[in-house]
Amino acid sequence: MSEPVTTIITCHANADFDALAAMIAASKLYPHAALIFPGSQESALRNYFLQSVMYLFQFQNIKDVEQQHINTIVVVDTAQKSRIPHVEHLLEKATVHIYDHHLGETNDIHAEKSIILPWGATTSILVHELRDRGITVSPDEATILGLGIYEDTGHFTFSSTTEHDFQAAAWLRACGMDLDIIHDILRRDLSAEQLTLLSRLLDSAVTHTINGLEIVVAEAESETYMADFALLAHKLMEMENIRVLFALCRMADRVQLVARSKIAEVDAGLICRSFGGGGHPYAASASIKDRTLAQIKDELFALLYSAIHRSRLVRHFMSAPAVGIDAKQPLKEAANIMTRYGFKALPVMEGQTPVGVIEHAVADKAVAHGLGEERVREYMQEEIRTVAEDEDLYAVMEIILGQRQRLVPVMRAETMVGVVTRTDLIHLLVQEPARIPESLLPGRRTERSIAHLLRERLSPATVALLETAGRVGQELAMPVYAVGGFVRDILLGNPNDDIDLVVEGEGITFAHALGKQLGGRVRPHPKFHTAVIILPGGEKIDVATARLEYYEYPAALPVVELSSLKMDLFRRDFSINTLAVHLDPEHFGLLVDFFGGQQDLKDRVIRVLHSLSFVEDPTRILRAVRFEQRFRFSINVQTERLIKNALRHNLFQRLSGGRILHELVLLLSDAAPVDSLLRLRSLGVLQQIHPAIHFPTTKEPFLREIERVLTWYGLLYRSERPKAWIVYFLALCSGMEAADFSRLAQRFGVSQKQHSMLSGLRYQVRGALMGLEQGLRRGLSRSRLAEILEPLPLEGLLYAMARSANHDVKRNISLYITTLRDMKLLVSGADIAALGIPPGPVYGRILRAVRRGLLNGSWSSREEQLQAVARLARVWGQPRPKARSLDRSAGIL
Repeated sequence: MSEPVTTIITCHANADFDALAAMIAASKLYPHAALIFPGSQESALRNYFLQSVMYLFQFQNIKDVEQQHINTIVVVDTAQKSRIPHVEHLLEKATVHIYDHHLGETNDIHAEKSIILPWGATTSILVHELRDRGITVSPDEATILGLGIYEDTGHFTFSSTTEHDFQAAAWLRACGMDLDIIHDILRRDLSAEQLTLLSRLLDSAVTHTINGLEIVVAEAESETYMADFALLAHKLMEMENIRVLFALCRMADRVQLVARSKIAEVDAGLICRSFGGGGHPYAASASIKDRTLAQIKDELFALLYSAIHRSRLVRHFMSAPAVGIDAKQPLKEAANIMTRYGFKALPVMEGQTPVGVIEHAVADKAVAHGLGEERVREYMQEEIRTVAEDEDLYAVMEIILGQRQRLVPVMRAETMVGVVTRTDLIHLLVQEPARIPESLLPGRRTERSIAHLLRERLSPATVALLETAGRVGQELAMPVYAVGGFVRDILLGNPNDDIDLVVEGEGITFAHALGKQLGGRVRPHPKFHTAVIILPGGEKIDVATARLEYYEYPAALPVVELSSLKMDLFRRDFSINTLAVHLDPEHFGLLVDFFGGQQDLKDRVIRVLHSLSFVEDPTRILRAVRFEQRFRFSINVQTERLIKNALRHNLFQRLSGGRILHELVLLLSDAAPVDSLLRLRSLGVLQQIHPAIHFPTTKEPFLREIERVLTWYGLLYRSERPKAWIVYFLALCSGMEAADFSRLAQRFGVSQKQHSMLSGLRYQVRGALMGLEQGLRRGLSRSRLAEILEPLPLEGLLYAMARSANHDVKRNISLYITTLRDMKLLVSGADIAALGIPPGPVYGRILRAVRRGLLNGSWSSREEQLQAVARLARVWGQPRPKARSLDRSAGIL
């Protein structure tokens, strides 16, 4: 039996030839070590590794190594934990040795032995170790090590090449290094796809002058992942004689960034490390997920500007002295100050410390809603970031662009000495327009293509429908977008067939044109500029004109005006519901994100769009909780504070009961109604809606039991689906007196029909449970069980099942739901008529008697039931005898 592996050698993820060669060189220094190769995205390296190297050396998968025995880890070509995720969990319990040539990286691995030298290749460092220790290498090994040195020094042409790299190559040549093999492997001919992508990079390449330095930025997009993108950047550098290049390419779900620099003033490695990648000052790369190409370009320019203009500190361009307002001051005072000085925002202070930012638009609107006396603290933006006066420009850019914070307080120790506003930043950058990040330009949208997700996660019929909508919009010169929850759920991977379309034009005109194309009928609503298209199969498509809603007073119904897509999305409730997708043929699948919805989906937070959102529409509070519990997100701190502010003003009292009931029905019909109810109770919402439904903790087990019963029924996969909200609503009202229930129904605007149904159901369930318990004491037949439960609808049955604590009662209700309720007679009145019996009440008596026999197991087939009908007809079809019971003479009870 072989000895367990105690030493492993590895390198960074997405390895290059230098990393692979350095691992093999290290294996000569640590002869009993296992080599753990984390993989590579370069096709030439992958092919070479698979065809040659893995057969010559002891490469293993980390999963196949008995990790408890590992006591030494040798890491080559990096000293960063983030670049070795495959072994990061082992670092704390093992001795670590590092060999690397990246001096600029943040070295966060604690190592007992560390050799980090500023040479052209890590392999060169290890070759010197081999030579100094007198360890020889074979010609094959020398060739592999030479590959690493030749690639990472650019065939000894990169400015980072040192005399040590030449010396290492000379020693390897003496050991038999084959230069023909190295030439063949490193010579890479471009495929047709690579040539196409290179052409796109050439066409898009733009030269930007930053502080006198020419920097080229090129970009492209590819539907699929393409290996060796770095090779294209290298070719572009050669063809155009570029000194500094940043090449970006959107590939499937990520953006690849390759950076090359031939000048000391621009550190490519520093830039790429800011994006989570790595490399050298002259050659580096990064693979970036969850950000759009435009966002990455913004950050790239900010990084370049900051890195090149390090002497441009915040104190050089801040606005000073700073004007602020105390957190305890009223909103009307904040509005007056901003109007007086022409400010768009103010820092909110506690003493000398900024604790928030209040925007002019929020303060003005709050005053218009009669909230001018409220303290600024209640509606300010919390969790703001500040900068020190000696920080550089990038810190401010990241806050204004990345955090969407309009104003950044500037601190000296604990005192605010100035502010930097979005306007300050624009004034600073306007001298070089090519350097202004797109996020600062008016009307900017954050866009990326999700066409592949549409085709992966939607049915072909739905995709075809969306494409048809886009073509119709193009013909009418009306841009069309899919918006809201439909788009959100595509990104989350959740099923959602409710298609909402927004048209920048006239929605009703578009709806008629699309309805004609789809063979559907249109139901227009001219007052709201909306329409519903009803398709032949019954499916519905909601169409709206891009519109702006404003509220004349708190909790009012909205007033609708025509507007643009951006304003239409801004009227919505939460950032995750503001996403839109282009449907026109030229831009099909392009995602539009004005308000950071993608980031909030990634961070799993529910964030309201503006500070007065809950004041204008308190029902959004119910929606916030519903989405929080459905997606297992969290309401962010600012949004929760605004909920509590709205509750403090008792705004639910101003809402119509119908609006509250509508949202409550949606919440009780959603995925996690009990969790939502508990959350609403903890926030104090239920008591404001109506004190009668502010349930005590003792009712929680009952609500959980209803949840279990509904889950149980769902697992039966029956076609009949219960209205879950009715079951939960009955539970919330359990124990309530009839008069209290009527008052609650009246507050919620329940219709007379609904009120009769709900109140009647309460009594029916109570009577059914009493009948079941009495029947069980006397002996309950299946036919009697059915007689007791048949009057109840499905919701009543499930409610009764959850309400009873008697196991036998639950078991019998379950029997009725799963078996007896579906048992149908195979005979009818026609069969009785065929026997010559005149129509009359006797038909019902016969059929009920046969059904009782069916339920009790007396007969099941149609033939047996026909025989029973005939027997009963002979008895009941004649004049009724006076001396005995006909039921018993029929022998059916």
